[in-house]
Amino acid sequence: MQKKAVVLLSGGLDSTTVAAIARKKGYEIYALSFRYGQRHEAEISAAGAVAKLHGISRHVIVDIDLRVFGGSALTDDIEVPKHLDGKIPEGVPITYVPARNTIFLSYALAWAEVLQCHDIFIGVNAVDYSGYPDCRPEFIQSFESMANLATVIGTESQKSISIQTPLIDMTKAEIIKTGIALGVDYGVTTSCYDPADSGEPCRQCDACLLRAQGFADAGIADPQLQKY
Repeated sequence: MQKKAVVLLSGGLDSTTVAAIARKKGYEIYALSFRYGQRHEAEISAAGAVAKLHGISRHVIVDIDLRVFGGSALTDDIEVPKHLDGKIPEGVPITYVPARNTIFLSYALAWAEVLQCHDIFIGVNAVDYSGYPDCRPEFIQSFESMANLATVIGTESQKSISIQTPLIDMTKAEIIKTGIALGVDYGVTTSCYDPADSGEPCRQCDACLLRAQGFADAGIADPQLQKY
């Protein structure tokens, strides 16, 4: 029987690469995306396109509303920072959504238990990222320990739950090269925090700058930009 995995899929560069890695490892993929009150629908559309291209068994979009709390430029009436000089300031940016990965992983854990699978994939990265605390290896290790204490599948089965983070130590360029080798079409992905209604990226937010630098370092043209 083919092993199953829940893959958190945002429609972005990292999560799309993770889905390709999980598929290469032989997993049957169950993708989980969130409409969580973010300021645009572009990533939901991108996640759907990625799911189709990767032959994912099932793609679930969960509706939750983190706008009721706010506190982030992605879920509140706060302007997304733009950097005309192309430089990302140090420190945790206002685009950090409080506890987002904890929430997303909790949903993934619940679905994994229903599916009776032990592997959850998430595209966190601790090298080329925006300083988010819930992208660090320490957080992932702590969540994995909690997952194995908080579920029937974690406490009563012979195999532990594993939170798989294949990109955790990669640079953005390494991630892109890995994805290209696996046949990923980055043209259908989106990274921008504040895209136009057409989906065109702003090219000036943290996510756009990190993506642009990654493609530049990899020596590859970003196929998403060729559409606009």
